[in-house]
Amino acid sequence: MLFARTPTLDIAYEATGLEGGTPVILLHGFPDDARAYDECVAPLVEHGCRVLVPYLRGYGQTRFLHPETPRSGQQAALGADLRDFMDALGIQKAVLGGYDWGGRAACIVAALWPERAIGLCSINGYNIQNIGAALQPASAQQEYGHWYQWYFNTERGRAGLSANRHEICRLLWKLWSPNWNFSDSKYAATGVSFDNPDFVDVVIQSYRHRHQNALGDPALEPIEELLAAQPPIGVPTIVLHGDADGVGPPVQSEGAHRHFTGRYERRVIPVAGHFLPHETPDAVVRAVMDLLG
Repeated sequence: MLFARTPTLDIAYEATGLEGGTPVILLHGFPDDARAYDECVAPLVEHGCRVLVPYLRGYGQTRFLHPETPRSGQQAALGADLRDFMDALGIQKAVLGGYDWGGRAACIVAALWPERAIGLCSINGYNIQNIGAALQPASAQQEYGHWYQWYFNTERGRAGLSANRHEICRLLWKLWSPNWNFSDSKYAATGVSFDNPDFVDVVIQSYRHRHQNALGDPALEPIEELLAAQPPIGVPTIVLHGDADGVGPPVQSEGAHRHFTGRYERRVIPVAGHFLPHETPDAVVRAVMDLLG
C-alpha cells in the first residue's frame, strides 16, 4: 500500500510495473475498491504499463487530512481528487479508466484537463452528471433500479447504511451484476474498504448532492459550474457497457457519442453486469491497449 498526499487527502493506492512504464490509472466505483482491477494489472504490466489503482475518498485507507473538510462525494470532488493524485505523483499524462464513481472522475479529468489524458476507457458511457436535470423523472424501471438512491436521501437511509453497510453493498453487487457468481471471500476482500470512517458520510452526500438535496463543498463550486455545461470530451475514448448491467442498462449509453468529439468507440460486453472489471477484465485490458495503439 502506497500513499499520495494531496491538498485534501492521503490517497491510498497500489502501483505495479516499472517506474518508466506508461501510466494507466484505474478507478473503482460504488460500492467497490481497488480489488476490481486485480485481474487487469498483470496483462497491462506485461505490455509495459505502470498501473496505479487508487482508493477513492471514503474507501480503504484513504483519509482526509483535516477534520473540517466537508466529507463530500460530489462529482467535482472525485474529479479534483484524480487531478490532485496525478499532481502528487508527478504524472503529466495517463490512460484513465474507470466505472461508476471512478468513471465519473476519469471523464471529468478528460473533459476539463484533456492534456492529462492519453486516452479514456469509460465504463457506462459519459459519466458526468447532469445535476440541473436531476429532478426530471426517469422511466418507472429506472426509478425502481435507483431505490438505494432514494433510500440514502432519507435519514433512515443514512442510519441503514451505517448499521447495515455490508448487507446493502452485497445486495447491490447481486442486483447490479446478476450473472456474476462471486464468492463470500471475494466480497470480503473488498468489503473491508467500506469500514472507512468517512464511507457513510461521503456516500450519503454524493447521492443527496446529485439530486439537489445537499449543498456541495464551496471550494469545489467552480468545477461544478464547469460540469453543469456538460463539457465535451475530446481525448480518444472507448466506452464499455455490460449487457446485463442491473442499474444502468446499455441503452443509457447508446447516445453517449454526442458528448465525445475525438476518436470514439462503444463496446457492449455480453453477460457482464455493472461490475465489469471484476467480471470481464480482458475487456478492460483490451480497451486500454487499443487506446495505447
